[in-house]
Amino acid sequence: MGSLSIWHWIVVIAVVLLLFGRGKISDLMGDVAQGIKAFKKGMQDDDKTAEKPEPVKTIDHNATPPTAARSDVGSKVVSILRHVCGKAVAAR
Repeated sequence: MGSLSIWHWIVVIAVVLLLFGRGKISDLMGDVAQGIKAFKKGMQDDDKTAEKPEPVKTIDHNATPPTAARSDVGSKVVSILRHVCGKAVAAR
């Protein structure tokens, strides 16, 4: 009861052929074959690009870092707090 006999498979294939027709199934198989070919070509292209070494990127350590004055940021916060609270806020 649980297994499918040959007659079940014949009926299933006949229904699929009636629903989709031979033309649609052959078109579908052709599309699948083209997809497989494109996948293989893409994998070969990836192998070729992986063989080429990429130029080494360097970081210049002599450059001066941007100096954002922390005291300037802190003073802005203190002035905003003074304005909002209306009280004297001690600066750190």
